[in-house]
Amino acid sequence: MNNVSTISELEDSELVRLSLADSEQFSYIINRYEERLIRYIRRLGTSSAEDAEDILQDIFLKVYLNLNDFNQDLKFSSWIYRIAHNQVISHFRKRQVRPEAHSFPIDSGGLQLLADDMALESQIDLNLQKEIIMTALQHIDSKYREILVLKFFEDKSYQEISDILKKPAGTVASLMSRAKKALKNALSSAEEAF
Repeated sequence: MNNVSTISELEDSELVRLSLADSEQFSYIINRYEERLIRYIRRLGTSSAEDAEDILQDIFLKVYLNLNDFNQDLKFSSWIYRIAHNQVISHFRKRQVRPEAHSFPIDSGGLQLLADDMALESQIDLNLQKEIIMTALQHIDSKYREILVLKFFEDKSYQEISDILKKPAGTVASLMSRAKKALKNALSSAEEAF
């Protein structure tokens, strides 16, 4: 199967099946997830582009080695994000550092979803709002930042977040509520700085 447009239209489960049959097909999974995962890695607090690339390579290696164990009843994107989450945590543990709060790639769509969800002032200039939210996100606990990133910037459902973080849906809902409260508090401080 060499038709790129046909490949891009395939479901993840079909790409997994193709990769299991022919290891060269795994490159299609890499192509589909590379950009998304590098953004996710950076959003979780990996400041160095080199570290992010190293983590990404580890993720794809782990995915490739464990592809036979992938449960087809689960959503592949949740499974690969779970591996990414674990690799980032492992990276921080090896380095004995905490995730760094820094500026990360933020898209207007995710920003708008977050602003709408939290009923932030819509009349604030979008660029200023972006700066305020970025500053606030940098100052909240990494577990809260991660859940907000998954929901609003990675567009994951509560069930997917539950699968990625390996936490019950009720715990995810509680974490989301606490994360929004923490962000609102941080937003108040960030707005004062501007």
